[in-house]
Amino acid sequence: MTSSGELTRRCNGRKMGNRRMISKTVTQTQRFLRLPLEAQALYFHLIQNSDDDGVVEAFPVVRMIGVSEDSLGLLIVKEFIRPLNDEMVYFIVDFHEQNTVRKDRYSPSIYKHLLEKPPEKYTGLPMDNQTETTGLPNISQYKSSQDNLSQSRSSQNDEDEHENPIFEKLKSAFGQMSVNGTMMEEVRDLLEIHGKELVVYALEVTILNAGKSIRYTRSILSNWQGLGLRTVEQVKQHEEQRQKLKQSPKQAVPISREEWLKTRTEENPF
Repeated sequence: MTSSGELTRRCNGRKMGNRRMISKTVTQTQRFLRLPLEAQALYFHLIQNSDDDGVVEAFPVVRMIGVSEDSLGLLIVKEFIRPLNDEMVYFIVDFHEQNTVRKDRYSPSIYKHLLEKPPEKYTGLPMDNQTETTGLPNISQYKSSQDNLSQSRSSQNDEDEHENPIFEKLKSAFGQMSVNGTMMEEVRDLLEIHGKELVVYALEVTILNAGKSIRYTRSILSNWQGLGLRTVEQVKQHEEQRQKLKQSPKQAVPISREEWLKTRTEENPF
């Protein structure tokens, strides 16, 4: 693993630009602003330390600014960065949307071979012609950025309906600072297994019962699965039946004549 000093020397040796542009089309979207402040700060430092292909060694950056690796995981989950290998080397997905490097100043990444891997494993990587720039404003790229921003705004309601409930329930259940990359990975697994409607309802039950971790929610869902309950309606019906059984008075169990005769005494002839 590379230290921060070694990273700086390596970057200087490659004549990496000291300036990086950050676009509002990325950082002023719901997807970005919903991130915890620590994850947002980490993103800025990652893009500042990236090379001319948008690749960055994250380990020295994480150590340098003292953030949790969970924030790194959250950036992965939200698709701001993509892992290129197991050594904490990442590609910044929106790098080329925000930065244009002049051809005469461009220095290829030492991880260029990782960018050229088949796209089925790492999608969203830069195309070959993205580094062949002239230093002039890229009008089509700018238009694409504006279109992305417009689409982001137009799909705002969809995001609120599909994504926001999960985050809101997680924050209500465990607190905003607890919603990290690890938790999001667990939630994604639960969504794949049980579906959004059931997961949201399980989080509501977690809040009602003051559950302290996502494991509590997972145990609720596992219990429902074991009972064969696949929808919120089935869960509610099961709970109603259970409450009725608890509230109904216990009926006397009929006994045989022989057993009744055994219980008779002079004090209790009946």
